[in-house]
Amino acid sequence: MSDVKYEAVIGLEVHCQLLTDSKAFSPEAAMFVLEPNTQVDFVSVGYPGTLPVLNRRVVEYAVRFGLATGCSIRSRSTLARKHYFYPDLPKGYQISQYEDPICYDGELVLPEEEQKRIRIKRIHIEEDAGKSIHDRGDRNTLLDFNRCGVPLLELVTEPDIRSPADAAAFVRSIRQIVRYLGICDGNMEEGSLRCDANVSVRPSNSDELRTKTEIKNLNSIRHLEQALEHEIARQINVWSAGEAVQQETRLWNPDSSSTRVMRSKEMAHDYRYFPDPDLPPVVVASDMLEAIRSGMCELPDARRRRFGQRLALSDYDSALLTEEKHVADYFENVVDHMEGHELEISAKAAANFIMSTALNDLTNEGADPVAPDRVAALLELRLDGDLSSSAAIEVFECMKTDPRLPGELAEEMSLLQVSDVSVIVPLVDAVLTEHRPQVEQYLGGKHGVIGFLIGKVMKQSAGAADPTVVRELLIRKLEALRT
Repeated sequence: MSDVKYEAVIGLEVHCQLLTDSKAFSPEAAMFVLEPNTQVDFVSVGYPGTLPVLNRRVVEYAVRFGLATGCSIRSRSTLARKHYFYPDLPKGYQISQYEDPICYDGELVLPEEEQKRIRIKRIHIEEDAGKSIHDRGDRNTLLDFNRCGVPLLELVTEPDIRSPADAAAFVRSIRQIVRYLGICDGNMEEGSLRCDANVSVRPSNSDELRTKTEIKNLNSIRHLEQALEHEIARQINVWSAGEAVQQETRLWNPDSSSTRVMRSKEMAHDYRYFPDPDLPPVVVASDMLEAIRSGMCELPDARRRRFGQRLALSDYDSALLTEEKHVADYFENVVDHMEGHELEISAKAAANFIMSTALNDLTNEGADPVAPDRVAALLELRLDGDLSSSAAIEVFECMKTDPRLPGELAEEMSLLQVSDVSVIVPLVDAVLTEHRPQVEQYLGGKHGVIGFLIGKVMKQSAGAADPTVVRELLIRKLEALRT
């Protein structure tokens, strides 16, 4: 075994299935369905005499994605035919882009301390192929053409990624961005977001680009990491044995945790690209570009920074709350309805409550979240000392099915907290009189006994007294006994 140290050189191709109503070049529905071959028309399977027409929304989504990843937007680009012969491609070619993609020269900074920058070579428009089904227990391959013509955007990075972990972080960031933009649902299990990885290894501190292999159709971020780790180790073993890595396309098998050869890797000339004669150039006029730019939402990184700077949230809280756009929107809506306290206090209270109590309802598709203004009213009661943290959770659970105000519910449930000192002082005095041994223990330096005394006062108030006020009064009176 050679003692040469190697580093990985990784580039990614990420395919995003777009959330358009119709397909890229035909009016056929583009929605995900379970029944095979029920969403197929003459255009998407290439019947003679049919003519494709580009879906305008595909162009808008491409521009939106390009702007979000720092790309330059080409004002005039060409749609091309990419030829290859495979059973699930009935036309014998795929409409794509080659020489002049609509988006180019972008960059994504990974959300880490190292601020690693991954260059984006291109984002281009293309249509999806069908699906071959091989796992039905016999030797036959079944074909489902529902996906034929479904619009895709393909993002291609430069070979700037050096580890499987960074590759995973990049795909996570892309998934978050497309979900924020509303152009793709990012569902990797259903194939809405798919990833191919190109990987090679070279001696450390070398600029050499060695022969690469492509790992095809990775349908989860975990599989992406595992496949890259395996392939990097495999290639290091090949080079260390004095052999050469072959350029080929490989498939990841999660059951055996290994890759296997699918086919030799094609080169661009193998696809015989040429401009599609049935489609005019894609034109992005300056007014269209500015309209899309002005309609862009705030992106995850910018929102995360704003939550930290303006609302004084921790990095962890900011990252968790901005993971999904609708959760971040909900959080901000709650804070906007809280007017009785300083912004930072309201934001921290809302963040803690959402992350600990409400997040499950926000991320569960079947749940119906409580309206943000009602949650804000509940949190105002908590901040004003009218509800304990546990009582606030009880009231919140009732709010899911009862439309009344949280104050009304809390009163009916006898959960309103007493903060009036004139009401609590007599209870404190009674407890101190009744439990003299514990008072002497405290005065002797055993301060942990304060918890026992607080519990007795809370019992006297039937749980209604504000424990913070109780603690303050007990300590004040006990310290006064020292003099």
